[in-house]
Amino acid sequence: MKLKKIIKRYCKFCKKQTEQTVSQIKNRGLNATHHLTHGSKIRANIRGRSKGKGNLGRYSRKAISAWKRTGVKASKKINIKYTCKECKKSVPQAKGKRAKKLEII
Repeated sequence: MKLKKIIKRYCKFCKKQTEQTVSQIKNRGLNATHHLTHGSKIRANIRGRSKGKGNLGRYSRKAISAWKRTGVKASKKINIKYTCKECKKSVPQAKGKRAKKLEII
């Protein structure tokens, strides 16, 4: 999907149509936890989960990469941010479109 770098659209802060720059918001992965928290795996290891004999519930499964239907969809919903050139305020897109790749021209 190709988008222009500068688009004219309505700015709700200026209350008029202005030129706005388009940028893509990069999604952090599911493993990006808050920097002050312990990860759940570390916490589980401290509590002694996933250690011992027998069925360990969710800790006895294989890695997610070994599951059958992981990563089935070839495209993801792209996340776009519009920044007004006059007031410098930015607004995320209302609804994401599915695309394999976003190219800002």
